[in-house]
Amino acid sequence: MSMRFTAKARRGMVALAVVTGLAVGSAACAGGGDDDKKPESSSSASRTGGSQPDPQEGQSEDPIAELKGPSGLLLQITSAVRDSGGFVTVNGALKNDSGSEAVIPSALSGNETEIINNGLSLGGATLVDSKSKKRYYVLRDTEGRPLTTTGFSTLKAGESIDVFLQFPAPPASSTDVSFQLPLFPSGVIKISG
Repeated sequence: MSMRFTAKARRGMVALAVVTGLAVGSAACAGGGDDDKKPESSSSASRTGGSQPDPQEGQSEDPIAELKGPSGLLLQITSAVRDSGGFVTVNGALKNDSGSEAVIPSALSGNETEIINNGLSLGGATLVDSKSKKRYYVLRDTEGRPLTTTGFSTLKAGESIDVFLQFPAPPASSTDVSFQLPLFPSGVIKISG
């Protein structure tokens, strides 16, 4: 029995190392960025375990979509990049635009038990490709953890955290998709790369 537990724990650590390696590699490829964003990135990395790529990904500072949610929450999507591995990484910032502390709603994690069991996340997000009539859910690692920013529960007034979400990539012919997150309106984003 202890051999099984050790093997299972080892597999979990390997999965965590792979996910962290992918995120760090993605951030390393991004290079550059806005110097004003550096302190914000390092503080959010410590809040989320350091498992998120650079939200700028070489894109301009202007968001490609802004979605206003409950309690003054504002999701600014800055890029949606297709990579050669068949994934789309959506990067942005979640900001508390209100004058008081905002509690992050648990509904953002979605309603799948496996994702909910891994704590608060943006695991309820989807990409909808109207052209091919398909919906794409946030990817998960082998332990069922969503490949998205996790580990946040509140945002102080005016506070912002960098966020990322990874999805399977729609066909290359689909460049405009609808981004959906529970409690937020849908927004059309353009996939680059």
